[in-house]
Amino acid sequence: MIYVLEDDRNIRDLVVYSLNSVGLNARGFELPSEFRKAVENELPELVLLDIMLPEEDGVAVLRRLRGREVTRDIPVIMLTALGDEFDKVRGLDAGADDYVSKPFGMMELLARVRARLRRRSEPVPLLSRMGPLELDRERHEVRVNGSPVALTRKEYELLRLLMDHPRAAFDRDQLLERVWGYDYAGETRTVDVHVRTLRQKLGEAASCIETVRGVGYRLAAGWSPGGLRHEDGPSPEQKRTDTDTSGGRPAGA
Repeated sequence: MIYVLEDDRNIRDLVVYSLNSVGLNARGFELPSEFRKAVENELPELVLLDIMLPEEDGVAVLRRLRGREVTRDIPVIMLTALGDEFDKVRGLDAGADDYVSKPFGMMELLARVRARLRRRSEPVPLLSRMGPLELDRERHEVRVNGSPVALTRKEYELLRLLMDHPRAAFDRDQLLERVWGYDYAGETRTVDVHVRTLRQKLGEAASCIETVRGVGYRLAAGWSPGGLRHEDGPSPEQKRTDTDTSGGRPAGA
């Protein structure tokens, strides 16, 4: 189910109709209070969220979602006024996954919704390890030598992206698109700033992020003995197993 929180009835009805017509179940809400009641009854798979709303603005609604354990990972696409860069930045800094500027084409909106839903459905390991560094997706936590490291949402997502693709080198534009969720029209230096602060916070694990000259960044190859290992979450039937990067063999095999 996709929730559309938009106070303009014409836009809301059109978006809901378009989503339903392509088999993506959707419900529309005019007020944040109505939206909150619906969330308590059924968690959506994705939220389309307007910025300018009665009762409270969309950024406040987004912060509520990100502040709760059960809703913090729900993808959110912000609906913003054309050219209003301030609103875009506020939404992205508050944890939005993407934005679409009004007036928007319905085909573009549907494509962005499908892309976010595909990413959400991709299976990922619950725990990634690399030497003293651990990224725990279940707890949304990063640890170095067992001690939690306080990261911002974007720092966490940047590290997670690199650890999810240990052999890939990403240029700055790719990182902006994948982590910030939009084509950044200004300086790509924001990536360098986040990488620098992330390295500082990781301490002895800082060297896991390698600078690729003339390209961007990647997870350092051979950064530690055994490399990067993934652990799947435990189930009643199976124990957790570790695999290395050399072909999925059990660790120590």
